[in-house]
Amino acid sequence: MTTTTSNLDLIHAAYAAFRDRDVDALVATMAEDMEWIHPEGMHAYGLGGTKHGHAGVRAFLAHVPTVLGGMRLQPLEFLDHGDRVVVFGVRDVTSRRGHTETLQFVHSWTFRDGKAVRMEDIFDTVAFHRVIES
Repeated sequence: MTTTTSNLDLIHAAYAAFRDRDVDALVATMAEDMEWIHPEGMHAYGLGGTKHGHAGVRAFLAHVPTVLGGMRLQPLEFLDHGDRVVVFGVRDVTSRRGHTETLQFVHSWTFRDGKAVRMEDIFDTVAFHRVIES
């Protein structure tokens, strides 16, 4: 018997892996040629631009704790359409000094052959800068 994993199943697995800080499980939901995209407005903190492949995602995730004290994602709504899943949610972002704010996000995921090939994180960079600097 063959089972297939839906894109929505993969999304839920990706967010569970992120919650558990399980980078291997997160990367397992992604294709080798993954594009991980964050707003250019985060470049000053080394968080902006496009990261490529598993190595790029791993390097990005390893860098985040040098800028933030913590982050917890709360995906709230999932729109599943063909090869795209758009996720609306909030994240609790904690500065290195311990200040936490809740910020909205939109994640746009694209899939091919049962793996994520693109994730674009869309959020208010001004609010994010404010938390980092607090």
